[in-house]
Parts: sequence; C-alpha cells; structure tokens
Amino acid sequence: MPQAPQSSTHDVAQALAGINFPCDKTRILEHARKNNASKEALQAIENLPSAKYTSMADVFKGVGEENR
Repeated sequence: MPQAPQSSTHDVAQALAGINFPCDKTRILEHARKNNASKEALQAIENLPSAKYTSMADVFKGVGEENR
C-alpha cells in the first residue's frame, strides 16, 4: 500500500493539532479550517472517505488511500 506523501501527512497533522477523537470527516474538516489549514491539507481532508476516525493514524490511512 503506498504511503501518503510526507508533506500531506505533515500538513494534515498540523491542521488537526488539538483535535479530539473519535470524530467524523465533517468534524475533522471544521477543525482544520479553524486551525487555518493549508490548501493542501484541506484538499487531503476533503478527499477522505466518509467515516468515523478514532485516531490520527486512521486519518493518515485515509489520506494514504486518497493517493492510490
């Protein structure tokens, strides 16, 4: 399984600093916007599968699936 590009995961991690899990894609996107996420991070989050995420690892897995 291909890994997410380092810049994407780094941007997403910064955008989601302080988020509490579990949460869904909508909550993740709202949190990223409140944290003034980069365009790249927002795009990666918008492309996540609609699901419940229980950890940052789950989010990174979703970002990785987007890049297949």
